[in-house]
Amino acid sequence: MSQNSNPLSSNHSYAPIMTLTMAHKRAKMLHDIRQFFAERHVLEVHTPLLSQAGNTDTFLQSVSADVTYQDQSVTYYLHTSPEFAMKRLLASWQVAIYQICPVFRDNEIGTRHNIEFTMLEWYQPHYSLADLANELGALLEVLYGYPVILNHYRYVDAFMDFVGIHPLTASIDALQAVAEDKGLTGFDFSSDDTNSDKANDQEDSRQSWLDLLFSHAVEPNLGHDLPTLITDYPPATAALAKTALDKEGNLVAKRFELYINGIEIANAYDELADGGALRQRFEQDNVLRRQHSLPVMPIDEHLLAACDNLPPCSGIAVGIDRLLMVLTSAKNLQEVISFPSDLA
Repeated sequence: MSQNSNPLSSNHSYAPIMTLTMAHKRAKMLHDIRQFFAERHVLEVHTPLLSQAGNTDTFLQSVSADVTYQDQSVTYYLHTSPEFAMKRLLASWQVAIYQICPVFRDNEIGTRHNIEFTMLEWYQPHYSLADLANELGALLEVLYGYPVILNHYRYVDAFMDFVGIHPLTASIDALQAVAEDKGLTGFDFSSDDTNSDKANDQEDSRQSWLDLLFSHAVEPNLGHDLPTLITDYPPATAALAKTALDKEGNLVAKRFELYINGIEIANAYDELADGGALRQRFEQDNVLRRQHSLPVMPIDEHLLAACDNLPPCSGIAVGIDRLLMVLTSAKNLQEVISFPSDLA
């Protein structure tokens, strides 16, 4: 039987959209990734999918699960990334680690999204972001099968090239005006919480306009000629990354994202190992979640405690399904996974 077709007709209700040929390509990619890390002595690890803590990020919604633990009903959360648990391992073992696992993000469905998807995440102690970018490039060369050149493009430069306004200095009114000029209408990012902090509201609103413009006017143009690393993000996007001053003296997040063919593939941080600073960020996240009528998420106290022993490191998360899409020229995420959420 040819590998170019499914063994049974895809008309059957139980059949996957992904072909057997694509399944072989996926298996080979996973094998090659594991071989790559084995040769570099990076330890493969596995951490729980369920956690008592959740992701506080305002724009990442966790999938909750009702669990009975010792005859008591407890709410757990399926992880949106293995980051928190992996950092606990890293703080304990102090060695390079990686993991390939399913992750879950609620209400994410589309040609590039699925509620459950597969993530590759790895951490390298004593690696700078530049070191990690080089390692990412080496992995891409293995998967592509030929030398790969990575284009480096600052967030500010990309934004000015495709939006025509400086993202770190433009006023909120100016950002809104540009968005409306580009046909992005019907959005309101102002807070209606009279008890909220005005300065935080302003920063939240500013970043929302930046995210809207970047996703609609910048992202589609990235990584068509060469895989592109976007660097030096606005500080509000730092999440668990360090911040620093760029060459113009603007505060930026020490992170990069990889884009190929207009698709975001990977997200990397120079990791912040400051439990107190992270607690403040998580608490502020929950303030914003309240303002957006989202549930407050329990903070991972284990992660905060691990920060005291976390070595200087950089870490990266790679969307395996999206990476397979660009490697195989697939147009839809459903082509590279066995069963999307609506067929699971």
